[in-house]
Amino acid sequence: MTDSPPTTEIDYVEIQESERFATLRKSHRSFVFPLAIFFLVWYFAYVLLGAYAHDFMATPVIGHINVGLILGLLQFVTTFAITGWYVWYANRKLDPQSRAIREELEAIGGQQ
Repeated sequence: MTDSPPTTEIDYVEIQESERFATLRKSHRSFVFPLAIFFLVWYFAYVLLGAYAHDFMATPVIGHINVGLILGLLQFVTTFAITGWYVWYANRKLDPQSRAIREELEAIGGQQ
């Protein structure tokens, strides 16, 4: 019979209720929720304009390019911009916080 070190179980509820996890959650939500709301408002404004403001959306800007086409293409641009902004934010703010929590859990888990 070998003497094994005492096992330490990870209390995930305690980790979830910790100040560090709450800070991580707050950092994530304070970035994601406003951007999600902004994008949904922007998207639905585009859809509603397309459905109810035909004359406005058909307004020519340059040749056969009209307002509707430009706003539609801007949907793609904002999607990529928001994605890039989130990646930048996550790398700068969220990843260091989550890494610290993960390392703490791995240290506890390594004792098992």
